[in-house]
Amino acid sequence: MKKAIKEIIECALGKAKDAGELELAEAPDVVVEKPKDEKMGDFACNIAMTLARSERKNPKVIAQIVERHIERGTAGLDSVEIAGPGFLNLKMSQKFFLDRFTDAVEKRNDFGESNVGQGTKIMIEFVSANPTGPLHIGHGRGAAVGDALARILKKAGYDLKTEYYINDVGNQMNILGRSTWLRYRELLGNDAEFPEDHYRGEYVKDIAQLAIDQHGKEFFDKPEDECVPFFKELAKNNILEGIKKDLSSFRVTFDNWFSEQSLYKDNSVEGAIEWLRNEGHVYDKDGAVWLKSSAFDDDKDRVIVKKTGEKTYFCSDIAYHQNKIKRGFKKLINLMGADHHGYVPRMEAVLQAMGYDKNIFKILLIQFVSLLRGGEKVAMSTRSGEFETLSDVVNEVGVDAARYYFLMRSSDAHLDFDLELAKQETSENPVFYIQYAHARICSIFRGAEEKGIQFPGNGSIDLSLLVEEEEFSIIKAILAFPEVVEKSALALEVHRISHYLLDLVSRFHGYYSRHRVISDDVPLTLARLYLLDGLRITIRNGFDLMGISVPEKM
Repeated sequence: MKKAIKEIIECALGKAKDAGELELAEAPDVVVEKPKDEKMGDFACNIAMTLARSERKNPKVIAQIVERHIERGTAGLDSVEIAGPGFLNLKMSQKFFLDRFTDAVEKRNDFGESNVGQGTKIMIEFVSANPTGPLHIGHGRGAAVGDALARILKKAGYDLKTEYYINDVGNQMNILGRSTWLRYRELLGNDAEFPEDHYRGEYVKDIAQLAIDQHGKEFFDKPEDECVPFFKELAKNNILEGIKKDLSSFRVTFDNWFSEQSLYKDNSVEGAIEWLRNEGHVYDKDGAVWLKSSAFDDDKDRVIVKKTGEKTYFCSDIAYHQNKIKRGFKKLINLMGADHHGYVPRMEAVLQAMGYDKNIFKILLIQFVSLLRGGEKVAMSTRSGEFETLSDVVNEVGVDAARYYFLMRSSDAHLDFDLELAKQETSENPVFYIQYAHARICSIFRGAEEKGIQFPGNGSIDLSLLVEEEEFSIIKAILAFPEVVEKSALALEVHRISHYLLDLVSRFHGYYSRHRVISDDVPLTLARLYLLDGLRITIRNGFDLMGISVPEKM
């Protein structure tokens, strides 16, 4: 819709220039917005203020010139008024909105799609939790945000792939292997002290019992260095299988699971270090190998190979991101916990060192989640085992509620997850409030069918019978959906969808409480059913972007 208004303004500017009333030395950037007060009009444009300096005229004078050259009656324009210091407020005809609403309804599941992404190849990497324990609710928020963002970007026309990076190399995996081996020996009667810094969750005992079930006492008397590799692999595979199962149950899937080990097996890590050394971007100091990241706006240089010869996580990350770029991705988006904020400058630094534009890389920091149970926060620690798993939360409140609550706030804002509110079937619970609107609409259609009213679902319905202000309020809100999707994609902000849907259904609930949809006036009934059909399509498409179901009965 805004594109149509923009064309009206641009046409008027062109005529004003031809008439010699405006110079327009540079092509003006026409921005069309929705007025905060709907009574001011359907659209507003501040072009007069933006041109004031270059035209050396009072904004109100410029607004009067533009207003004079706007052709009345074109593209459904009803009226133009000048407000304040020079705003152009435009009001459109009902036909303008009804024509576009019909197009939206006819698109059905495709409504909301755009080509703003122009097929740009993007990789989103998210969750990527170390396979050292089950996913907790912090991982759940990252999973919901990453999956919803992927859905939104695809809807907006991007060529998108999702990936989970498996950190299956390093000291944490060795500790996991040793933790499992020690529990194995403990279950077989060895009463040795269990180290505080090892993984203490019950899941480690379960994996140790699995080893006993499959191998008996085979590893009981063998040396530690012979046993730990086996237990590390057993624990990793078992935990990873659980992670995949939990994510699948949470409606999160990945196009690819990428193992960190593969970067060592094909010498990608060594190759990246060698390339950086040949280009003069690394140096040796105190027995370690350092990246000159401070030369590229990082606050200090970074160790990539320790004195012991062990390579840091950052070292393999260098090879991993180089691998992504070599696969043809033009934009790399990583979702990481808020405690990884220091990772941004060092990754940007290494990409610049390798000759890439640092803007190819974007990190979204996912803020922490506090789980509330009875007003008390639940402590979470993977090693101690005192944490609330994602699967526990999903089992308690359901996938829909869990996903909605993870997505209803900006991902860079701290989130308090209220379990009791998430389970309520009241208007206070936003996911229930939206789902109930969809179920109520479906119920209305069933009621119409029971009364013998056949809804054709095509252009044969007379929509001019929709004259109520609230009806057009709903239509205008529905027509804003593609722009919400587009802005969500461009800003990488998934919470915009939940805010939009909540506002949309609040308009419906208010409308339904004051107006009968099904009546003896069949033409009006059909027009209002068509309105509700468009509404349920929009709710369904919006919730599909959030990975949330839309029940037809509740």
